[in-house]
This record gives sequence, structure tokens and C-alpha cells, in this order.
Amino acid sequence: MTQKKMNAKRLAPVILGIVVLVALVFSVKEYLYFLHHEDTDDAQVDGDISPVIARAGGFLTDIRFKDNQQVKKGDTLFILDDKDYRIKLEQAMAAQEAATRNVSVAEAGVNSTAANLATTKANIAAAEARAWKAQQDYTRYKNLLNDHAITKAQFDGISAEKDAADAALAAAKAQTFVIDKQIGTGREQVNASNSSIAQRKADVDFAALQLSYTIVTAPASGTISKRNVQVGQMIQPGQSMVAIVQNQNLYITANFKETQMEHLKVGEAVDIKVDAFEKEVMKGEVESFSGATGAKFSLLPPDNASGNFVKVVQRVPVRIKITDDHGLLAKIRPGMSVKVSVHI
Repeated sequence: MTQKKMNAKRLAPVILGIVVLVALVFSVKEYLYFLHHEDTDDAQVDGDISPVIARAGGFLTDIRFKDNQQVKKGDTLFILDDKDYRIKLEQAMAAQEAATRNVSVAEAGVNSTAANLATTKANIAAAEARAWKAQQDYTRYKNLLNDHAITKAQFDGISAEKDAADAALAAAKAQTFVIDKQIGTGREQVNASNSSIAQRKADVDFAALQLSYTIVTAPASGTISKRNVQVGQMIQPGQSMVAIVQNQNLYITANFKETQMEHLKVGEAVDIKVDAFEKEVMKGEVESFSGATGAKFSLLPPDNASGNFVKVVQRVPVRIKITDDHGLLAKIRPGMSVKVSVHI
């Protein structure tokens, strides 16, 4: 046996021992790692996506942004043709002005009738004075007639004056009653006109609100995405026009197996690796757990009562808050795949 073969035989056990040692170290390392971590690659970046919904209908006349542009809350995005809405607002304002004039006319009528009532009350006072004087004369002349100091013709004249004074007093009181009723009717008309003004004001406010909807603004700050409309298109109320991705509110949705849920708790630290930037590690923490497994929210949720039941390990969505992004937050987008490792 040559020296070379002898050296090879001596080297083989050493190499085998080294391989076994490396495998043992690696196995122990992996065992200790998985003893204190729960990992999953069934995870993705998530975020709030706000749809921009048309609240009024009309032809789209202008688009004030470019695709994938950053916008702030309140920025103008779309302009709709507002001619119809301006006409409706002018009609509502004209109706409100007419109702206001009707109130002025009704109030003027009430004031005029109230002035007539004052005159009528003065006439009543004068009629009462004449009736009182006529009554006194009637009593005095009646006594004189009994004493034969005056003739029957003279007494009849005084009696006629008394009747006339009483009739004038009754007429004045009747006129006062009529005027009181007219004032009451006039005040009811004023109240009705005031109610009409309130209704017309509501119509004006509604027309102005509808007009404001022709200017469509951003409901949140973020990146414009998925534009669904073009200039000249007829927009319907409730139609989705574009979506805004709120990049500042990104988080991770990780779908852990139900067998991994035993040791997961809110507040536990998480290491996050985005597939697009594997060399970077973001820090996070477990924020909350879904109320049901992902399958329960599917179009056809599984029914374990069926006869052909096959048990499948379910996954529970876990929301993970990003606490330290190392600058990656500006680069990542909702939908990107990630790997997460929870320190248990």
C-alpha cells in the first residue's frame, strides 16, 4: 500500500467526522432557532386603499393628476360638468327669494290689519261713550215722560238715538272681532311663509351641496392607482373613479398555520424580510389576530359537516405592525411577498 493511499484512508474518517460535526451543529442551531421562533412565508405587505367614489353624476371634463402621482388629502382630482347643478342652485335661490318676499307681504298685511284694529278699538270707545250718553238721556227722558214733562214724540226721538248708539256699538265690536280673526289668519300665513323659507333654504343648501360634488377631491393622502375613467366619460353617482394607496399606513398580514398559534401573542417582536429586498430586515410586532381563519372569508367556506370531509390545516391572518423600516417603507408596496419570524 502506497503512502498516498494510507493518507487517504486516514483523511476519510476526519472528513466524515467534520461533516457529522457540521451537520450536528447546524441541526442544534436550527432546533434552538425554531424553539424560539415561528416563521411563515405566507405573508404580504398590506395597506389601506381608499376608493374615490363619485357622489354626483355628469360628464368628466378634467383630470387634475397623473397616474401613480402622490396626492394629499383634499387635493382636487376630477372636475365634472356643473352646468345642470348651477341651474338647480339658481332655481332654489329664486324660490327662496320669492318665499322671503311672501313673508314680507304677509307681515305687511298683518301690520296694516293691526293698525285698523287700533282705529276700530278707538271707534268702540267712542261708540261706548255715545251709547252711555244715550242710555242716560233715555232714562232721564223716560222719567220726564212719566211726569208728563215731555211729549211722547220727544221720548221716541231719544229712544231712537239710544237704539242707534247701541247698534253702532255692536257694529264696532263685530268689526273688532272680524279684524282680530284677520290678524290671526295673517299670522298663520306668516308662520307658513316662514316654514316655506326654511324649506327653500334647505333646497338651496342641498343644491349647493350637489354642486360641490362636481369637484372630486382626495379622501386621503397616498399614491394614485387604478384609474377607471377618462375625460368625456359619463360618470354615475356611486361609480369608483380611482384608488388611493395610503403608503404611510402599511402593515404586514401573515397567515400562520393554526398549529403555530399556540405561542403567538400580541406585542411579540417580529423580523420581516421583503422578498424584493432580502438583505434588509425590518422590525415589527404582533398587533392583532383575525377573528376567523382565512377560509371562512372565502366565497365558498368549507363545511366540515359534509360527507366527504378532508381535514386541512387552516391559516389564521395575523396583523403585524412595522416598527422600524430602515428606509424600506418608501420602497415597499401593498401586495409584496414577505417572510416573517416571530420571537416567541
